[in-house]
Amino acid sequence: MARDFSYGGQAVIEGVMIRGRKAAVTAVRRPGGGLITDIRLLAAVYTGRMRRTPLLRGIIVLIEAMVIGIRSLLYSANVSLEEEKEEISGKTVWIMITLALALAIVLFLILPLFLTRLINPYIGSSLVFHLIEGFIRLVIFVAYLKLVGLMPDIKRVFTYHGAEHKTVNAYEAGVPMEVAAIRKFSTAHVRCGTGFLFAVLIIAIVAFALVGRPALWLMVLSRFLLIPVIAALGYEVIHFGARHTENILVRIVLAPGLWLQRLTTREPDDSQIEVALCALKKAVEIDQGEEAT
Repeated sequence: MARDFSYGGQAVIEGVMIRGRKAAVTAVRRPGGGLITDIRLLAAVYTGRMRRTPLLRGIIVLIEAMVIGIRSLLYSANVSLEEEKEEISGKTVWIMITLALALAIVLFLILPLFLTRLINPYIGSSLVFHLIEGFIRLVIFVAYLKLVGLMPDIKRVFTYHGAEHKTVNAYEAGVPMEVAAIRKFSTAHVRCGTGFLFAVLIIAIVAFALVGRPALWLMVLSRFLLIPVIAALGYEVIHFGARHTENILVRIVLAPGLWLQRLTTREPDDSQIEVALCALKKAVEIDQGEEAT
């Protein structure tokens, strides 16, 4: 199989979504034990020139991850509810996602700023102010990952996250696409969204420091306006790093993001690897023109 495309994806409820060149494939374990797949061809905006343009591609990837990721999550949630004969509507999911985004903004953008402002009179340097704010943001981020990782349902998703990484790592290493061969690979991957988020948090320190310490409302506004810029730069860091992992300096830069993946991945069992393998194989088949649907 060709290795000229970087496959990736995300874990969903009892499943894995793999994003190929032409389609996003979601494989889910049904309540009865069987596997089911959902194939969604990618829109032109996710495969065209903008998706390959430096800086701009980071913003496109962010939008793509939200739209495709939410659709895959909704699909997997409804598959898991088959036995109960219930279904979650798209409207319900978007409301939940909106609330989750609002919580993320408060936790990772607004709260660190306001906590740092409490000690503002004792901070003489703008750089020190933003370093402290960035440190608080990192602490909140790590604490959040630790806490959500204690939830049984999230732990289960994290094991599928590990299965996704193992399968992609095995594919990129060129080993046979079999569960036994995949099992030995790492649950960490350099292109993981966790590493991307860590890069974003570090870049945010520099970006916000350039804004300085204007009025509070301007500082809050700047955090919103700079999100696309920071996301674009964060993607470029991960994109560059993934292609230069043989460089020791690059490995040092990527190391914290890989370490954080210990909080967002778990060691999967063979049945979970089988799900990730099903999604990856289908995505590769579509890209090679072996699948028409």
